[in-house]
Amino acid sequence: MAGAAMYELVRVGHSELVGEIIRLEGDMATIQVYEETSGVSVGDPVLRTGKPLSVELGPGIMGAIFDGIQRPLSDISSQTQSIYIPRGVNVSALSRDIKWDFTPCKNLRVGSHITGGDIYGIVSENSLIKHKIMLPPRNRGTVTYIAPPGNYDTSDVVLELEFEGVKEKFTMVQVWPVRQVRPV
Repeated sequence: MAGAAMYELVRVGHSELVGEIIRLEGDMATIQVYEETSGVSVGDPVLRTGKPLSVELGPGIMGAIFDGIQRPLSDISSQTQSIYIPRGVNVSALSRDIKWDFTPCKNLRVGSHITGGDIYGIVSENSLIKHKIMLPPRNRGTVTYIAPPGNYDTSDVVLELEFEGVKEKFTMVQVWPVRQVRPV
């Protein structure tokens, strides 16, 4: 597996089971598969993703029940009409169909400067939980667009920044590697 990286997310076999590279020796990789591996054999294809095993953080996380690799159990059940998780199932952790009531921070305007960890919006998941939508830790820039208050799904762009001539768009979701510590 030339070019592979430690803790890279991979899909194993013809069913594309979820796995993670846990050891590299030369061009040989040891893969931890997080699903039932019956039927998988030596020589089966392994698809590299180039990304680490990660979780999605954002609206909808508190109202869902997940398995150990953040697959939403109720979504899988309704999609497959089964109480069992089929092998190789690939479902987004956070629904892209639900609209959330997004409110931008009152002090944030086009031209404002923000940096990683700054809150740029609030979303109420329910009457008790208010998500503070934060800029990812390694980002910063000048606001060129902030969405007005309204209903958006998690794939809608709600913030756009420019830093050193490069524009970057942000939604209400952050994808974070599970083996990387989140700064406080």
